Amino acid sequence: MADKEKPLLIKRYASRRLYNTETSDYVTLEDIAGFIRKGREVQIVDLKSGDDLTRQYLLQIIAEHESRGENVLPVNVLNDLVRSYMVPGGGMMPQFLQSSFDMLRENQAKMMKNMSAMNPMAKLPGFEALQAQQEAFIKAMTSGWSGSSGPEPEREEGSDDLTEIKKQLAELQTKLSKLK
Repeated sequence: MADKEKPLLIKRYASRRLYNTETSDYVTLEDIAGFIRKGREVQIVDLKSGDDLTRQYLLQIIAEHESRGENVLPVNVLNDLVRSYMVPGGGMMPQFLQSSFDMLRENQAKMMKNMSAMNPMAKLPGFEALQAQQEAFIKAMTSGWSGSSGPEPEREEGSDDLTEIKKQLAELQTKLSKLK
């Protein structure tokens, strides 16, 4: 578990290839995005100079997802981000974003806790699976935006999250229809 707390070190070689120091193999930007979605922090450094390139690569991952039509950031938010670079010292934008995502994670964690404590559906079969799906969704939406991450759902390594969620949702729908 201690390995999960320290960032995964990725080294960039002169050839621009990215090397995972834990598994001793080369990785792609999509692999790095997968590590982050699973809640793992990464640090990308240039092998020769030792420069930290993490920010540059994270921005590249976001840009690639946005260019493929996976739009998470509305145009007005992108405009505000660009404007924040025009303000000496970056203005309030970094603190605002950090606080907003911290608050989002905190409120979602409270919501998940309250769901299981007060919800009459908590007694229904399959509720735990639904709760795990929601926790996975919350983690996927909020991880990687700051140094901390939200509550980590327990799940199998290497599973295809979307397929698993669809399967569990179908099972839950079947169980609910039988209750009616």
